[in-house]
Amino acid sequence: MHIFVIFALAGLAAQLVDGSLGMAYGVTSTTVLLALGTSPAIASASVHLAEVGTTLASGAAHWRFGNVDWGVVARIALPGAAGAVLGAYVLTSLSTEAAEPYMAALLIVLGTYVLLRFSVRAVAATVVRGARPGSRFLAPLGLVAGFIDATGGGGWGPVATTTLLSSGRLEPRKVVGSVDTSEFVVALAAGTAFLVALQGQGISWITVAGLLVGGVIAAPFAAWLVRIMPARLLGTAAGGLIVITNVRTVLPPAGITGVAATALFLGLAALWVVALVSAVRSIRSDRAEVDALTGTGAPVATTPRSGSA
Repeated sequence: MHIFVIFALAGLAAQLVDGSLGMAYGVTSTTVLLALGTSPAIASASVHLAEVGTTLASGAAHWRFGNVDWGVVARIALPGAAGAVLGAYVLTSLSTEAAEPYMAALLIVLGTYVLLRFSVRAVAATVVRGARPGSRFLAPLGLVAGFIDATGGGGWGPVATTTLLSSGRLEPRKVVGSVDTSEFVVALAAGTAFLVALQGQGISWITVAGLLVGGVIAAPFAAWLVRIMPARLLGTAAGGLIVITNVRTVLPPAGITGVAATALFLGLAALWVVALVSAVRSIRSDRAEVDALTGTGAPVATTPRSGSA
């Protein structure tokens, strides 16, 4: 029973991050599982099997609120599924010794992105430019995002959501809703591929159930948290934690130990503090701008929260 509780807490923590930021459930939960000693392939398999349930619920909610562009879903989901299947077989073909540094390095990259995405003051475009992205844009994006998602235990949201937002060709709420909805297909494909490749061996259904139940329980709390805690601060905190947690896996294979490793950790911690300070300053700058506009009676433009990405 205590194993179930541990993984339920991991799922809860991951959903609190994802529900508040719109991304990073896979990256966060995979980092937690690796820190608990789970092998890379089993960690990614467990996360994707749990995500089948969480993404289904998320997609249904977005559909109800009209946040889904089904044309985008149709063009990105199937390539994403293909990339996820390929990524699952690549990861399961690697030995545990070879896979751990690889996955940790990929998680460090994704964690760094999350940290920078929310600590640097940048507002997503609010004006949609040009026509809705087509298959030439969405199919390669889905393929790459799906592959990274399966091999890294997460990454669909950071890659797909960010790229679509950056294109400025789809309104932000439709980006988040469409990416979240298509992730159900990606998670289903990846989970099935892991089951076939691993032949069910090593997968703990207690782990999967714990991640799923924890995520479901956390969903309403995440919605509440995003109302009281700025997304930039939460994203910066989560990104830094992901980076520092996974760095310890890649240092020994790189020959960095002892004093050098300690110095590197301290340096990363200092940079994390700088990023947190930058996030706080950005939040204050945004509030000051809103106060200034409100005080002059000028209309305040509606901009998406940083966490919607």
